[in-house]
Parts: sequence; structure tokens; C-alpha cells
Amino acid sequence: MHDTTPPRDSAQNPLEPGPIIRIAHGALAVDIAPAAGGRIAQITFDQHAWLIGHSAGHEAMIAWGSYPMLPWAGRIRHGRFRFQGHDYRLPINLGDHAIHGVALDASWHVDARSHTSVALSLQLPEDERWPFGGIARQLIEVGERRLRMVLTLSAGKHAMPATIGWHPWFRKPDRIDFAPDYVYPRDAEGIATLPLAPPPAGPWDDCFLNTKPVMLYRNGQQVRLTSDCDHWVVYDETSHATCVEPQSGPPDAFNLVPSATIAAAESLSAWFLMEW
Repeated sequence: MHDTTPPRDSAQNPLEPGPIIRIAHGALAVDIAPAAGGRIAQITFDQHAWLIGHSAGHEAMIAWGSYPMLPWAGRIRHGRFRFQGHDYRLPINLGDHAIHGVALDASWHVDARSHTSVALSLQLPEDERWPFGGIARQLIEVGERRLRMVLTLSAGKHAMPATIGWHPWFRKPDRIDFAPDYVYPRDAEGIATLPLAPPPAGPWDDCFLNTKPVMLYRNGQQVRLTSDCDHWVVYDETSHATCVEPQSGPPDAFNLVPSATIAAAESLSAWFLMEW
């Protein structure tokens, strides 16, 4: 399911962080890079960094920080889907598939900021990259030992398919507590399929149905991850990082779950909470 090879258009131009906005509360500091896909570049608690940062070794567009995925999360198989009687083809940007939406390499607008929060927005394209338009908004805020993110995707004058989520690249934890209910089995192309099945033993590169907190332990610290999303992708096959990704639907949702849509002028929203 995962591939850390840079997308084709970023192989010669790795995404740079650009200007950084820091918000903080007590021992918790969060660095935000609006120009680099509106991503969180780093999370530090009590001087311990939790995310893979941008560096010579991890500069691929998809393999550092924590970024929002929209208007789809994960892969869309071969970039193809059917919606309201029409066939669509999204640009292929990783292997043979379209991955992680259109916000990954976009520069987000800073709508508001304070010492403890940042609000960002992004106008989605209405062209071959994404024919439906729309607007995305993020609220990132820190409190006492907690980081809360809210992601909202709003349709414009067109209804559209939609899946949203987050993709944090955590530095390899000492331990992860994760007990999902079901898994979407992967096929020969590494893409989620139906029907659901019992979860396999790890290591994982899979999408799960999960409604319980996920716990990560590292350097004597622990972080509790919760979300109102019930789909979680976990990728822990690499030695340096583990990705734990709450999403509103599975990868390839436009084909697997045709009901994952937003009506014209309506919105889809989700939250993601990290607590130390």
C-alpha cells in the first residue's frame, strides 16, 4: 500500500518546508509548514521530536511530517473512478495510481493564527487534477499536553466524491498498542478490497476498521491517538517510522464505497486528537 518513492513530479524538486509557524503550550510545540501541503513539520513534547522531519534522507513529498489527505486518502486505483454516471481519470502520481489527493504539495493560506492555534484554507482546483473544485480548511490547536486537528472539506457548486484524513510519519515507536476490528484485505496491486476480514498479525501496511484509541510509546513518553474517523491505515514495515492514519473512508474509496460523497454546498469534517 505504501511506497516512499517520490511522486514523479517531485523527484527533481523535493518539497521544501518553507516558512514555519510555531504554536506551543507548555512542553508541547508544533511547527506548521503552510507552503508544504499545509503539513505539520514537527511535533515536540518535552524536547523529544515525534515526527520524521524533512532532511536529505526523508525529503520525498510523501514521507515526512504529518499532512492532510483530501479530497481522497490513499490510492485511487489507476486514478479511475465513476461518479454520477461519468467516468473520471485523475493524474497518476505514484506507481500506477493517484495517491493522497491534491493538497499534498499545495501552499495553504493562513487565515488566522495565535500562540496556540493556526487556521488554514486551500481552494481546490477545478481542472484535470480534480474536476469538482471545493475548499478545504484546517484548524490546528494545542492545549495542555494535547494537539487537536480539525479538517473540513466543502463542496462548491458541484457534488463530489470525498474522503479525508491525516498522514503522520511518526519516528519509530518502541511499542504500538493497536487492536482493530477488521481489515480491508490487499490485492496483488497492494490496494484495499472487500469483503472485510479478521486483522492479520503485524507488521502492517493495511487499512483497518477501528474505534479504539491507538497508543504509541517512545523515549519514555506515550501518546494516545483518537479520532471520529473509524478507518485507520497503519504502516509499520519500515525500520525508521510508523504511520498511523485516521481517515473517513478506506483507500480507493471512490470505487469501494460509492456513497462517500458530499452534496453541492455541503461539507465533510473530521477531527484527530493526540494526547501525551
